[in-house]
Amino acid sequence: MTALALVRSGRLRRRSRRRALIGLLAAGVALAFALSLMIGHTFYPPADVLAVILGRDVPGAGFTVGELRLPRAIVAVLVGAGFGLGGVTFQTMLRNQLASPDIIGITAGAGAAATLAIVVLRLSGAQVSAFAIAAGLGVAVVVYLLSYRHGVAGTRLILVGIGVAAMLDSVTAYLLSRAGEWDLQQAMRWLAGSLNGVTWTDVRWLTWATAVLAPILLAQTRPLGLLRLGDDTASALGVRVDRTRIVLIVAAVGLIAFGTAAAGPVAFVAFLSGPIAARIVGRHGSPVLPAALIGALLVTVADLLGQWAFGTRFPVGVVTGVLGAPYLLYLIVRINRSGGSL
Repeated sequence: MTALALVRSGRLRRRSRRRALIGLLAAGVALAFALSLMIGHTFYPPADVLAVILGRDVPGAGFTVGELRLPRAIVAVLVGAGFGLGGVTFQTMLRNQLASPDIIGITAGAGAAATLAIVVLRLSGAQVSAFAIAAGLGVAVVVYLLSYRHGVAGTRLILVGIGVAAMLDSVTAYLLSRAGEWDLQQAMRWLAGSLNGVTWTDVRWLTWATAVLAPILLAQTRPLGLLRLGDDTASALGVRVDRTRIVLIVAAVGLIAFGTAAAGPVAFVAFLSGPIAARIVGRHGSPVLPAALIGALLVTVADLLGQWAFGTRFPVGVVTGVLGAPYLLYLIVRINRSGGSL
């Protein structure tokens, strides 16, 4: 067999393996989605759930599944996919696993703005979401400008983002210390990252945001992969580096901001999805689409566990935080032992 034939054979095997992995992940998301519609205080069989989705009137299930479980499950999938896409975009573009929106201040900005809206301005619902979206975008712009110096270096952006996140967390803590009892409960429930109380209104605008922004990131898969090789190499291969980076940042931050507005800052989903996807697809495949599926799977399964696996109910952000915090410590220890840096 010639060398060219060997190369082609290797590419075909990698493509087949990638398609199989994506299929398995998609099947896992579909299974978790279906279970979240069936499991609860009352178990509804798949036939009843399917009938409700198709618009038929099923006594009991019509309200429980159609108005409570179905919006929650859809938002879980969309939020997880958005966080996964946004997180892997930053990590790949800046060539650093710590370059996640959880770490560099974007979710902290959205959280501080939402707390301000709830505690000081006494807003609720869509108004809080609007504040969170605007703040997430604004913090991303500030971090980008502060870290820009003849281009954006990953280490500089991460350090600036950590500093900005620390300041915003202090603002949030101060606002919470001044909050009344009811406002404090509302703010803490939002900051924990929760899918309680999501409605079809949340589903509609989150669907629109995902439908607009996710294809932009998926269309930039090849330029994003080339940015992993460095700006000079990517530019030599035809990538318009500054323009591509701005498009990627705007789309990724938009997904993170809209997801945070819908469910709060669900901890570590954006941080975990990319590294897990990279380990699954290996060095030769793009982790972008797998990261979206892994994010959707993480949020859906974590919400299901938080509701029914323990003696009491936990917000989805508590469960993902328990999963993500040990990985963050492991990553920092591994970097330190290898003699690397941020």
